[in-house]
Amino acid sequence: MAQTDFFDALETRSPEQRESQLMVNLVAQVWHAQTRSPAFAEILRGVDAVNVNSRAALARLPVTRKMELLERQKALRATDSFGGFSALVRGPDMPRIFASPGPIYEPEGTVSDYWRAGRALFAAGFRAGELVHNSFSYHMTPGAFILESGAHAVGCTVFPAGTGQTEQQLQAIADLKPDAYTGTPSFLRILLEKAREAGVDVSSIKKASVGGEACPPSLTAWFKEQGLDVYQTYATADLGVVAYETQAREGLVLGEGVIIEIVRPGTGDPVPDGEVGELVVTTLNSAYPLIRFGTGDLSAIMPGNCPTGRTAPRIKGWMGRADQTTKVRGMFVHASQVADIARRFPQVHKARLVISGEMANDQMCLKVEASEADDTLRGLIETAVRDVTKLRGDVHLVPPGSLPNDGKVIEDARSYQ
Repeated sequence: MAQTDFFDALETRSPEQRESQLMVNLVAQVWHAQTRSPAFAEILRGVDAVNVNSRAALARLPVTRKMELLERQKALRATDSFGGFSALVRGPDMPRIFASPGPIYEPEGTVSDYWRAGRALFAAGFRAGELVHNSFSYHMTPGAFILESGAHAVGCTVFPAGTGQTEQQLQAIADLKPDAYTGTPSFLRILLEKAREAGVDVSSIKKASVGGEACPPSLTAWFKEQGLDVYQTYATADLGVVAYETQAREGLVLGEGVIIEIVRPGTGDPVPDGEVGELVVTTLNSAYPLIRFGTGDLSAIMPGNCPTGRTAPRIKGWMGRADQTTKVRGMFVHASQVADIARRFPQVHKARLVISGEMANDQMCLKVEASEADDTLRGLIETAVRDVTKLRGDVHLVPPGSLPNDGKVIEDARSYQ
């Protein structure tokens, strides 16, 4: 492919060049977070940033999950809306503040393409001079601004449609004839179906970048039948764009401004490539320097490079939620407890807690992949289950590799009928 097929040269540099530069940037970002973010000054107290120069060193740092971020924000609400996580202060360096459910407040910086959405839109076929119909919400949350800033980085003009008011949006599409759409896939489908019912011509839209919810292959195929090429973007309000789909449609390519790890749910322990786990992201954003931020989303690293020529690693996309907390006999059981049990036994490779039975008659079974399978080990693990969860449960030892690769640490198989 010619260079014009890429947003910039970073997308096609060698994996070795990228990894080397990411590790250099990681050292600088850890130091920056420690010195400019009061929250990370506390979380990373005692850490020498110079030594955080490898993925192994990064994996030794604590994971900060969204609930912890929310709790810190609530505790400091009177003096710091961001709970000590922002490296910015209000004023010209912070043009906007956004709110996500919680509420969790996020700052916006002034860097061009602050949310790093330009590459995602370019990969979806957006080009300079085109008009983008942006149907993400402009109300409190950053979704619309994430995609708008990316469209501007590509050189597009944006119509800020927002959500709702379907008839007015169809009128605007008919009048302005936009080339592309950004928004949720469900609202795009509503627009297309309403346009067909009303006889409104919306055929100018030939491509779309969608996010905010799942877009299964069946829906992508339906859009294709309507004449639209639809690509998924994975982004969060905290992190901006993390990964994006390309025309190869083989997973999502990671953005250039993030370092990602896949960890076993309930822990900070990285899993082997290809195994499903929680997506943990370290962002190189200096305004909001999140180090090992647990997204709560499940995914997995894919082997090889994208056929389009982009050389960044790929993930399989959204594969569910990592927070699998459930209640058994009136007691909450967490994925971290399952991990705690497994860590006590070096023979254990993987564990999965299955809750079965009917409501009010819960049965708990810990399925364990172990290199050694004997009654002594089974009895020791059963004791650990009682110690950690305060509940009795059976233990089944199974051969290594026999548990599903779906990221589930707790499986709720109860009947609710």
